[in-house]
Amino acid sequence: MTAFDGKVAMVTGGSRGIGLAIARALVERGVHVAITATSDATLRAAADELRGAVRGAGVLPLRADVRQPDEIGRVMHAAVERFGGLDVLVNNAGVGVFRPVADMTLDQWRQVIDTNLTGVFSCCRAALPWLRRRGGGWIINISSLSGTNPFPDAAAYCASKAGLDAFSEALMQEVRHEGIRVACVAPGSVRTDFNGPASGDDWKLAPADVAQVVVDLIAHPARSLPSRVEIRPSKPPRKH
Repeated sequence: MTAFDGKVAMVTGGSRGIGLAIARALVERGVHVAITATSDATLRAAADELRGAVRGAGVLPLRADVRQPDEIGRVMHAAVERFGGLDVLVNNAGVGVFRPVADMTLDQWRQVIDTNLTGVFSCCRAALPWLRRRGGGWIINISSLSGTNPFPDAAAYCASKAGLDAFSEALMQEVRHEGIRVACVAPGSVRTDFNGPASGDDWKLAPADVAQVVVDLIAHPARSLPSRVEIRPSKPPRKH
C-alpha cells in the first residue's frame, strides 16, 4: 500500500495548466480523479489525455464554476457517488485580471476575489464532510508568491492570494486534529497560458514542477505537516 492506493481526488481548474499537470500526476499514481472546469471543450480534451495515463484509476470530468456554491455541491456529490468517497481536494481554479486599480471595474474585482478566494471557501466547505467521513485527508490550495510579493497592476490578484494564504493557515489549525491536513503551495513564474500564450521561457517553472510538490505533500508522513511550500525558478533572469 502507498499513500495513493484507493484514493479519490478532486482538482478544480483541472483541465489545463497546473491543474491538468496535478491531475495527471495523481492519475499516474492510481488515484481516481475528478476534474472541474468551466469549458466543456477543455474538459473533454483533458479527460481524453488523462485516460491515456490511467494506471487503474478513473477520470471524471465535471463542468462547474467555483463561484457557484450549488455547482460545487453537485460535483462533490457526483465524485463521491462515482468513486465512493473523497480523500484529496486541490483548489487550483483561478483567474487573473491585471489592471491598475483606477481602471478596474467592480465586476472584474469580484470575478477575481469570488474565484480565487470565495471559490476556495465554497469548495472546502463542501469537501469537509466527505473528508471527515474518510477519517482525514488533504486540502491543498494553489496560491502564488504574489500573495507575499505584490506587484503593480495586480492588486485584485495579489489580494486574493494573500487572503488565500491566511484562509489556508486558519483552516489548517481548525481541522488538523481531525486528520485533515491543509497546505498552501505558492509557485513563482510558471510556463502556462494563464496570462496569455505561454512564452516558452525555459527559466520558468513547468506545471509538472508544481504537481510534484502536490504529490510529495500527499506522500508525506502523517506525523508532520508541511503547511506552506514556496516553489520558484532556480535561475530567473538577473535584474540589472
